[in-house]
Amino acid sequence: MSGSGGAMTPLLEYESQIFLDLFHEDGLVITAKGLGVDRILLNFLRLYCDPGNLLLVLNTNVAEEQYFIEQLRSEGASHLPRIITNEIPSNERYSVYTEGGVLFVTSRILVVDFLTDRIPANLITGILVYRAHKIIDSCQEAFILRLYRQKNKQGFIKAFTDDAVAFSLGFCRVERVMRNLFVRKLYLWPRFHMAVSSFLDRHKPEVIELHVSLTPAMLTIQTAIMDVMNACLKELKHHNPSLDVEDLSLENAVGKSFEKAVRYYLDPVWHQLGTKTKSLVQDLKILRTLLQYLTQYDCVTFLNLLESLRATEKAFGQNSGWLFLDASNTMFVNARARVYRCPQAQLKTSVNVAKSTAKETDPTEEKKELVLEMNPKWEALSEVLTEIKRENEPSEELTDSGHVLICASDDQTCAQLKEYISIGAEDLLKKIYNKTFGKNEKAEHLLMATMKLKPGKSKVRPKSGNGPKVKKARTETLKKVKSELTLTQMVGRENNEECKEEKDIEDYDSVSLEHITEETEVDDMMLNLPTDACYGILKEPLIILHPLLGCSDPYSLTRVLHEIEPRYVILYDAELSFVRQLEIYRASRPGKPLRVYFLIYGGSTEEQRYLTNLRKEKTAFENLIREKAIMVVPEEREGRNDSNPDLARGGSLSSAETDTRKAGGQAQKKEQHRIIVDLREFRSELPSLIHRHGIDVEPVTLEVGDYILTPDICVERKSVSDLIGSLNNGRLYTQCIAMSRYYKRPVLLIEFDPNKPFALNFRGSFHQEISINDITSKITLLTLHFPKLRIIWCPSPHVSAELFEELKQKRPQPDAATAMAVTADSEIVSESDRYNPGPQDFLMKMPGVNGKNCRALMNRVKNIAELVKLSQEQLADILGNANNAKQIWEFIHSSYMDKAAQVKNRR
Repeated sequence: MSGSGGAMTPLLEYESQIFLDLFHEDGLVITAKGLGVDRILLNFLRLYCDPGNLLLVLNTNVAEEQYFIEQLRSEGASHLPRIITNEIPSNERYSVYTEGGVLFVTSRILVVDFLTDRIPANLITGILVYRAHKIIDSCQEAFILRLYRQKNKQGFIKAFTDDAVAFSLGFCRVERVMRNLFVRKLYLWPRFHMAVSSFLDRHKPEVIELHVSLTPAMLTIQTAIMDVMNACLKELKHHNPSLDVEDLSLENAVGKSFEKAVRYYLDPVWHQLGTKTKSLVQDLKILRTLLQYLTQYDCVTFLNLLESLRATEKAFGQNSGWLFLDASNTMFVNARARVYRCPQAQLKTSVNVAKSTAKETDPTEEKKELVLEMNPKWEALSEVLTEIKRENEPSEELTDSGHVLICASDDQTCAQLKEYISIGAEDLLKKIYNKTFGKNEKAEHLLMATMKLKPGKSKVRPKSGNGPKVKKARTETLKKVKSELTLTQMVGRENNEECKEEKDIEDYDSVSLEHITEETEVDDMMLNLPTDACYGILKEPLIILHPLLGCSDPYSLTRVLHEIEPRYVILYDAELSFVRQLEIYRASRPGKPLRVYFLIYGGSTEEQRYLTNLRKEKTAFENLIREKAIMVVPEEREGRNDSNPDLARGGSLSSAETDTRKAGGQAQKKEQHRIIVDLREFRSELPSLIHRHGIDVEPVTLEVGDYILTPDICVERKSVSDLIGSLNNGRLYTQCIAMSRYYKRPVLLIEFDPNKPFALNFRGSFHQEISINDITSKITLLTLHFPKLRIIWCPSPHVSAELFEELKQKRPQPDAATAMAVTADSEIVSESDRYNPGPQDFLMKMPGVNGKNCRALMNRVKNIAELVKLSQEQLADILGNANNAKQIWEFIHSSYMDKAAQVKNRR
C-alpha cells in the first residue's frame, strides 16, 4: 500500500527546483531532516525506470528499496526496479545488467562485478547515492564510484542526504565526501531557505502548542538529575583536561548524541583511561536515561528504575559516587512520593534522608498509602481528544474525515497510551504498580502450581477462560525478573527489546479491556491498517497510535499518514523530521484541513532536546554555507578525464610503467602486481586500499586464507574481535594448519580499528602469570605450534595495504586457479607434508637440529632408529657443522646415569 495512495505525487515548488538543479548538473544535495529527500530520489527513479537506461542505486536498505518499488508499482511503472542480491548467480548477473532499468545492488556484489568486468560499465547511465554523508574515504561505495569513473566517463553521479549535522564532525568533511563522490556542485536546502520557508508558510497547518507543566515532584527530580549530571561533567573535565570543553556542556549532555561525542574523543585513548573516567561516562548515560524515563513514562516505571539502580549498587558494590550526593537523595524521596506515602512519616528533607539511610530501612516494608501521580501529558491528551470529539459531534459528515493520529516516541509509550485511553489513568497505574511492586498471591500460587507440573506429565489443561490468569501470572514473573536486572542491563537494552517485552506484558489487556465496549474490540480488528507498528483504539472517530522511532520499516509512519489521511495529529512526543513531514503533507494536500496538537513539557529537558536539535541543524547548515563559499573545487573533480589524481593508482604504479634500464637494446616492461582476494573480504576496506595502491585485485572464493600475495605467501586477516572469537572456538588453529600445510610463508594479519586503541589488553588487565584464558597467552601458544607462522600487527587498513605492497616487491605473482584449487581436501602436497609430522617435531626438539639443517637430515635419514646408528663424523657430513653434530650425537649416546654422576660430582 503506497504512501501516495496509488497516484503520482507531484513535487512541491522547492522540490521541483532541487530536482531540476540536480538533473542538469551532478552534485551533492543536503536537505534539512524531513524535507523529502526521498521524494527527490523517487522522482529520479521514476525518470530512469526504463529498459533503455541502466541506473544503479547505492546505500539503500531493504525496507527503503521495497518502499520505492511499491511506489512505482502503484503509479503504474511498466519496468519496476530490481534488487540484486547473492540469490542471483554470478553467471546470470551480466544478463540482468544488460536488461537495463533501475537496479538496487549490494555494495559487495557491485565491487566484485566491476573488478571482474561482469557489469557493462560503459552502458551505465548513472549512479544515485543515498545517505551520501556515509561516503567516507576507503568505504565500499567510494571504491565503487572510483571503479565506475575509471571505466565510464560519461555517466552521471547524483548524491542525496538529509543529515547536515553529520558533516560537522571532522575536518573538511563535506569536501572529502564530494571528492569521493566525484561531484563539483553542492546544493544546500535548509529549512530556513527562502524558497522552502516561503512555500511552506503559505500552506501552514493549524498548530496548537500545549506547554504542559511538570508537577512539583517531577520538577524537583529533574533539577536533582541535572545537578548530578553537572557534577559528573565537572569531574570528567577534571580527569580529562584535553577534552573539548564546548562539547562537554550540560546542554549537549541532555541530547541523544552525547555518548557518541564523548566516545569519539575517548576511544583512541580508552585503554589508557582509569576506571573513574569510564565510570563517569557510564553514569552520564544512566542519568540521561533517568531524564528520559521521568518525562516519557509513568511514575511507577521511573521509581522501578531508580530502585533497580540502588539494588544494583548494593548487590555488586559498584561505586557510583553520585548516589551519595544530596541531589540523589532528593531524587529518591520525590520519586517515592509520586507513587506512595507513608502516613506515619512526613516527607523528609535531604539532610534527614542522608541520616536515615544508615538504618537501611526498606520502604516497601512500611505501610503505604498509594498516591500514583498521573503523568501530566495524559491529562492534556484526554482534553485534546475530548475537544476533537466535541468538535465532530454536531456534524456526521466530519466523522469520516475526523481521523486522529497520535504519535509517541516508541512502542512502550504507545502501548501505555492505548491502555490509558481505554481504561483510564487510575486503573492503569494500579495495574503497573501491582505488576512492578505488588504481590498478587493468587497469581503466584497459580504460577507455582504450573511450574511444578513437569513437561509431558500434565494431565489437566487449563480451560480457555483461565488463559488470561496464566498469562497474568507469567507477566508478573517477567516484571519481577525485569526488576532484578542490573541497571546497566536495563539501560543498555535496545528499544525494540523493550517493545518486545511490552508486547508480552500486554497479555493482561484481555482482562482490562472488558470495560471497553464490544464495538471497540471489533473495530480494532477490522481496521486493516497498512502496518503492524500502529495501534488502533477507536473507530468513530478513528484513533491511531504510532511510534515515531524503533520501527523496522522507516516508511511505516508515512504509509499510515497517507492511508488514513488524519484530520488531527497529536504529537505526544516531538520528532524534528516528522514535524517537517507534516508540513509537507499539508502542503501536498491544498484545501484539506490539518490541525496539529503539539504536547511538550514547558521548561523541561524534553523541550531542551528539541531546541538543541534545531540549533545543531541550523548551525551545521550555516557552517556548510560558509564552507561552500570558500571551497576550492578543481575542474577535474568529476573525473571525466584522466587528469583527476583520485583516479590514479599510486604506490606501485611504477610496476606497470616501462623500466628505463635496457637489456638487449629493448625496454623491459614490469609485470603488473596482483593479489588474490577472497570474496568475503570485500566487506572490509582493505581491498579498496590495495587497488588504490596500484595492485590489481582478483576476487575468487578461497577456502584457505584471505589474501594470496605470492605463490608462497598466504595471509589470514583478523580484526581484534574476530581474533578473540577464533582463538576461543579453535577456528584459527584449523586455519593455521591449512595455511602451514599448503604455503611456505603463512601470515596472520591482526588489524585494529583506526578509531580504537592499538592494543589487545586494556590497562589493568595484564596478568602476572600465564593464563589459559589470556589472549596473549593463546597467541604465544599459536606461534609455538606453528613456527613458520608470521604475525603482522597493523593499526589500520592503510598500513596493511602498504605492507602488502612491500611484501610483493620482486616476488612472483599468484595464480587464481591454483589458489582456488587449495582446499581442505586438496591433493596438493607441500614439501613439508612429505615427512611424518610426529618424528619431524621430535627431531626439531633435539639439540643441534634447527630449521636450516633439519630438511637435509630428513632427506638422508629414514627414521629415528637409523639416526641413532650414525657416527659423529657421518652426522657432521650430513649437517655440515661439526659442532651441531657433536651436540646431537652426545644427546643420543649419553646415558642418564653418566649425566647424574656428573651433576653429583659438581656438587
